[in-house]
Amino acid sequence: MENRDISDIFGGFWKGRRVFLTGHTGFKGAWLSLWLEQLGAEVHAFALPPEPGRTLFGTARVADAVKRSTFGDIRDPAALRPAMEAAAPEVVIHLAAQSLVRRSYRDPVATWDTNVLGTIQVMEAARRLGSVRSMVLITTDKCYENREWPWGYREDDAFGGHDPYSSSKGAAEIAISSWRRSFFSAPGSAGVASARAGNVIGGGDWSEDRIVCDLVRAQERGEPLVLRNPGATRPWQYVLEPLGGYLHLARRLFEHGARDAEGWNFGPSDESAITVGDLARQLTRHWGRGQVVENPDPNAPHEAGWLKLDCSKARQRLGWRWLWDIDRTLEETASWYRSFAEGRPARELCLAQIERYQEDAAASKLPWTCTRTPGSVRAA
Repeated sequence: MENRDISDIFGGFWKGRRVFLTGHTGFKGAWLSLWLEQLGAEVHAFALPPEPGRTLFGTARVADAVKRSTFGDIRDPAALRPAMEAAAPEVVIHLAAQSLVRRSYRDPVATWDTNVLGTIQVMEAARRLGSVRSMVLITTDKCYENREWPWGYREDDAFGGHDPYSSSKGAAEIAISSWRRSFFSAPGSAGVASARAGNVIGGGDWSEDRIVCDLVRAQERGEPLVLRNPGATRPWQYVLEPLGGYLHLARRLFEHGARDAEGWNFGPSDESAITVGDLARQLTRHWGRGQVVENPDPNAPHEAGWLKLDCSKARQRLGWRWLWDIDRTLEETASWYRSFAEGRPARELCLAQIERYQEDAAASKLPWTCTRTPGSVRAA
């Protein structure tokens, strides 16, 4: 597939923009790398090597989508800082993390070390560079102290977390707020914001302990999918939804600085918050095959039962909103894996879905699809 001229998307902001992206070997980072390539950005990427086995990074040739791909640990300033200095980025997007709840029980210290101290190392590297004008640091919807209440969490609700992963992300939010107020508050400083997204699904994810990935593997083996926590309710969204929010937010920070430098929720509609069991059954219907078996494990480590986000602030102040409802999300997810199993290249599938998403966003007249950059841009 040839690159299309999409200079109107995001007001042409990303064309030629120097970006330092962490976590490009992960699921969301791989998708974002491909999208930024399509937007014409100059991406310098930094992450641990990809996990063993099949990954979107490998199957979609993500290394070809970035100008420079560096393997390293965000906890290691001796590796991180030279890579960021060489990139001289205008925008930093931080996605690298230990993102699995069950793994955090097995290795809680490494989870906290990566998610808290790793985030601090990224901020420390960025604040030493005069080139950085915008920085978006990604945490999770699980950063909030989950009280199992039926309404969505707002950006000013308390941070917390029962499991080591969730609590590490709550701590990362506190660190981001501290560094923003301590080191990025002077006039002309980089705009620094955190972004919290709901449960992200989509094509090309083969990570452990994720419902869609487990279903894909079960279908490949010809076995039923056994659900350990079928009643848990999550706000499911297609991977491009929060990524569009991150790109829009990074642009706003570049243009307006402190005005948008705070925490932001990017989640789906309330109707997209369904149980794990319902998600698995609906996805198998879209797929056209597969079987789901509910077998709750009473000895499984604690995971949240009910969780969703209130994203009214992003809708009202940023003009951001979701595009694809739960049915479209599951349709696009099933279509990606089905087409990949039939032999269609992963990179081609990703670029086609990015194109469809952009076309839908333009048809919906979302703010980031405008043909020019609104408002005044801060002086360099």
